[in-house]
Amino acid sequence: MEMPRPQAAILDKKDRVVERLHGILPDEAVIHEEHEVRAYECDALTAYRCPPLAAVLPATTEEVAAVLKICHEEGVPVVPRGSGTSLAGGALPTADSVILGVARLTEVLETDYANRFIRVQAGRTNLSVSGAVEDDGFFYAPDPSSQLACAIAGNIGMNSGGAHCLKYGVTTNNLLGVTAVLMDGTVVEIGGAHLDAGGLDLLGVICGSEGQLAVVTEATLRILPKPEGARPVLMGYDSSEAAGQVVSDIIKAGILPVAIEFMDRLCIRATDDFSGAGYPDCEALLIVEVEGSEAEIDAQLGVILQIARKYDPVAIRESQSPEESARIWTGRKSAFGAMGRLGDYICLDGTIPVDRLPEVLRRIGEMAESYGLRVANVFHAGDGNMHPLILFDANGPGQLEKAEALGADILRLCVEVGGCLTGEHGVGIEKRDLMTDQFGPDDLEAQMRVKDVFDPGWLLNPAKVFPLASSAGRRP
Repeated sequence: MEMPRPQAAILDKKDRVVERLHGILPDEAVIHEEHEVRAYECDALTAYRCPPLAAVLPATTEEVAAVLKICHEEGVPVVPRGSGTSLAGGALPTADSVILGVARLTEVLETDYANRFIRVQAGRTNLSVSGAVEDDGFFYAPDPSSQLACAIAGNIGMNSGGAHCLKYGVTTNNLLGVTAVLMDGTVVEIGGAHLDAGGLDLLGVICGSEGQLAVVTEATLRILPKPEGARPVLMGYDSSEAAGQVVSDIIKAGILPVAIEFMDRLCIRATDDFSGAGYPDCEALLIVEVEGSEAEIDAQLGVILQIARKYDPVAIRESQSPEESARIWTGRKSAFGAMGRLGDYICLDGTIPVDRLPEVLRRIGEMAESYGLRVANVFHAGDGNMHPLILFDANGPGQLEKAEALGADILRLCVEVGGCLTGEHGVGIEKRDLMTDQFGPDDLEAQMRVKDVFDPGWLLNPAKVFPLASSAGRRP
C-alpha cells in the first residue's frame, strides 16, 4: 500500500514546528526525537509503519485547538490517534505529519442519570465509561473486543460496535453530541445532551468519519439502566452452514437477542486452549445471549432452543450461573489475542445480509483453499458483521501480499452479496483502494466534497479512506 512521500519543505521546517508546539504544551507532551516517535509509527495494523514528524499529547480541548492552529498555519498534516487499536491503519502516520494523541483526555465531565447521559473527554477508554456508572446501575452499550484499551475518540471515528450491538446498536446509536476541533483550530459543538439538539444534524457525518473532518475531544454518550438479568446459551454444530442457518432463522423468527456470536473450529480450538472456556469439539459455535426478567429470558430461549435443535446440534449448554456465563464469554472476548498464538493474521470486518451467511462462509472456505491459506471466522453473526482472520507467515516471502489479496477477494464478496467493506474497523489504508468496488465516481466525489467543506487543505488524516488516484487533485 503506497503512502505519499514526505514533502521535503515540511521536513525542513520540523525544528520550527516543534518549537512552536513546545510553546503551547508541556515538554513531556511534545515527542519528536527519532527513537521516541517510533512508538507511534503504526497502529494495530502492524504490517505498515512510518515514523511521524512528531507526536503531541494535549490534555484539553483548548490545547488541541492550539495544536491544530499551528499545524494549519504551517501546512503540516495531522493524524488523530485514540489508543492505536485500529485494525485498518486508521492512525498510520505519514513522515511529514504530526500525530495528535488523545491519551491524556480522560476525564468524566458530567453524569446525568435522570436524562441518561455521560459527558467524557474522548481519550477515555470504552470500558471505563461503563466503569464510571456501573455502581449506580447503568452501563454504556457499545462493547468492542478491544474495549479495555480502545478510546471513545477512536470508537467515534470508526463507528465501532461490539458483541452486544445487535440489540443496542453501534456508536452512532449511542452518541448524543461531541465537542470537536476543525483543522484551523475552530472549536465546534455538534449535537447535545438530548435528542434533536438544535442546529444542523451533523453528528452522523462526524461519527464514522475516520478523523477526516475534525478531532473529537469530548463526547456526550447515552447510558442505559442495567438489564434485570441476562443469560447466554452455547450451541455447537458440525458445520458452519448449519450454524449460519440457525442465526438466519433466529432473526427471521423476530427474536432480538442482545448478542449472537459465531466461531469456527480453528478459532474455537485456539480460544479454548488460551482461555480454558471448555468449548465443545465442533466445527462451529454460537453464543446467543438474551436479557430481561427471568420469565422473558425463559420465553426467548425457549424459541431459540427450538430453532437450534432443528439443525442437530452436537452440544447445547445454557448458563446456570454468573460464573458459567463469564466462562462462556471469556473465550469469545479473548479470540483475537488467542489467534495471535497461531501466527500472524489480518483481521477483516466486512458486513453481509444475515440470510447470505451460510453461502458466504462456504465461499470464504473455498477462497482460502485456493490461496493455500487458513482463515478463522469469528464475528457478530446477528447483524452480519464478519471478522475473517487470515493466517499467514509475516517472514515468508510473498505471504503478506497473498493474505492481502485473499482479504480483498473476501471483502469484494461481501459487497457482491449486498453488504459493505467495513462494519466497525473503518477503511483506513487497508480498504482504501477497494472503495471503488463499492462506490462509483459520483459517490466518491460526493464524499470528498464533504471533506472539502470541513478540511479544505486536506491536512487531517492524510492518505486514508479515499483512493489516492481519486483524491490526488485535492491533496496539497
